[in-house]
Amino acid sequence: MKSSMKKLSFLLFGLVLLLAACGGGGDNASQSTTTEGNKENGTTEETKKFKIGVTQIVEHPSLNAAYQGFQDALKDAGLEVEYDYQNALGDNSLNTQIAQNLASAGVDLIFANSTPSAQAAKNVTSDIPIIFTSVTDPVEAQLIDSIEAPGANVTGTIDLHPDVIQTTVEFMKNELGVESIGMVYNAGEPNSVAQVNQVKAVAEPLGMKVEGATVSQSSEITQAAESLLGKVDAFYIITDNTVVSALESVIQVANDNKLPLVVGELDSVRRGGLLAFGFEYYDIGYQAGEMAAKILKGEATPADIPAEYPESLNLVINKDTAEHLGLEVKDEWEAELVETQQAEN
Repeated sequence: MKSSMKKLSFLLFGLVLLLAACGGGGDNASQSTTTEGNKENGTTEETKKFKIGVTQIVEHPSLNAAYQGFQDALKDAGLEVEYDYQNALGDNSLNTQIAQNLASAGVDLIFANSTPSAQAAKNVTSDIPIIFTSVTDPVEAQLIDSIEAPGANVTGTIDLHPDVIQTTVEFMKNELGVESIGMVYNAGEPNSVAQVNQVKAVAEPLGMKVEGATVSQSSEITQAAESLLGKVDAFYIITDNTVVSALESVIQVANDNKLPLVVGELDSVRRGGLLAFGFEYYDIGYQAGEMAAKILKGEATPADIPAEYPESLNLVINKDTAEHLGLEVKDEWEAELVETQQAEN
């Protein structure tokens, strides 16, 4: 009898343990929130795992650096995030499809890395928060109402310092002796058209000409650059996604013809451009990530957060390229209130 009772007790004890292990386990596993116990005070802390959809128009170093900065900011904010990264590879139809897919997936936030990416995202949702970066003129692109008061569900960081084009064109005129600027760009990118117009507005009062050659895809870049030979003293490649993604085509034409190639962002200097007054795309991506963290934590909405410009502007010169051109890097350039660095090729 005692032996039978011991067996029954053992079975009942095992059943209790099994029920305790199963109780509520299925429900917790299906949630995006994990609960961690604090053994010292008996309290628990909930950590939500957020899902962020990432849409990027094309693959190139600057946009990739911005995305890395965005991720690092959220990590530093202590947020647990799952990313759904999708790249349109320069295809506008695919860009639209990606935005639709992310909106349908019910993500907590969309990170739009470029003007076309942000426009497509805004067109498909007014409910999901959208944080953009690598956008040149968000007001002109109709992403936000104003820099100070974005409105609606969109805000982010801008990839054009307010002083960069004025400073760059004046430097080309006064320090490089440029009279005619050659610009290769995609007229289908609103950010590029806006920058070209700004360059013209600065150049014309200085007595400088701007010669443009437009492309619609990267395979056309070499021919477009070559079409400007004999007409220009230097190239100025702004932050055009199509051209920057295949910048080596312009670098080859410029180097072969000993023409300065001034660029719009620092990664392009590292790739072989002569110089840029610019900033790190990683930094504006990080700024965008800080905005996203505030929204995900419930501290603000996109409408509450003003859009932001880059926080710094540095002069970076590729001294190898300068040497190839026979250009002396003047001491006074390095004495300015900007930083002159030797770019890494």
